[in-house]
Amino acid sequence: MDKQFNTRSMIFTLYGDYIRHYGNAIWIGSLIRLLEEFGHNEQSVRAAISRMNKQGWVQSEKVGNKSYYSLTEDGKARMEEASKRIYKSKSPSWDGKWRMLVYTIPEEKRHLRDELRKELVWSGFGLLSNSCWITPNPLEEQINRLVTKYEIGEYVSFFRSTYEGMSSNEDLVTKCWDIDDVNERYSQFIQEYSQKYVIDKNKIEKGEMSEGSCFVECALLVHQFRKFLFIDPNLPEELLPAKWLGDSASSLFADYYQLLQKPATRFFESVFEMGKIKSENK
Repeated sequence: MDKQFNTRSMIFTLYGDYIRHYGNAIWIGSLIRLLEEFGHNEQSVRAAISRMNKQGWVQSEKVGNKSYYSLTEDGKARMEEASKRIYKSKSPSWDGKWRMLVYTIPEEKRHLRDELRKELVWSGFGLLSNSCWITPNPLEEQINRLVTKYEIGEYVSFFRSTYEGMSSNEDLVTKCWDIDDVNERYSQFIQEYSQKYVIDKNKIEKGEMSEGSCFVECALLVHQFRKFLFIDPNLPEELLPAKWLGDSASSLFADYYQLLQKPATRFFESVFEMGKIKSENK
């Protein structure tokens, strides 16, 4: 298994695409079984889910002698936000306003500053200048959640404003994000996955692809596309370059996902239900 598909990241993918739609909780045995399909062993799964528990993304519950893990409220909110961006059909429209976040977090709370930076990048904010982040998207809800989560209200100022110069909105985008690099990565995704899509479509039509294989390919597809959440700020179409490939990549992803989804879901359900049945019998 390619090292890029690390255990913790794959668990996030499974929660986002499957587990949260099935009552939000999964027996650790079922999770281990599912991740075996990707080459992850029991030890790495237990270590990864324990780390996610400590980070506040999941919570554990004992039922008899079995451990179940479910998303916390923070975990649910993150999955919901990620899902909206992954499965969007096209770039959002713009209200012409810029959202600006400025913080003055003291040095002794530096760890909070580092965590906040990671969260802002993930949500699509760009760094305009030291401790000043901007986005054209209406992310007020996300900001309020972050301020509450890290208890940093006294250090943060948040504005909604218009850009009056001295350059253009397009120049502002170029300053804050490397959109050309993101576009190039979308080009690479299209090149690689358009070929894989044709090959797998042919296999499925001939009955040469098992449900387990569809599950693996579907999860890896989502996992790979999810990486764009960390580099694509999800800019409105008014601020994107003329030859933007993000929407084409999203269409390819949606078609490929639809091809694999039904057999993949049947495989997931077979493993997930096995954990439920064992639990109910004990």
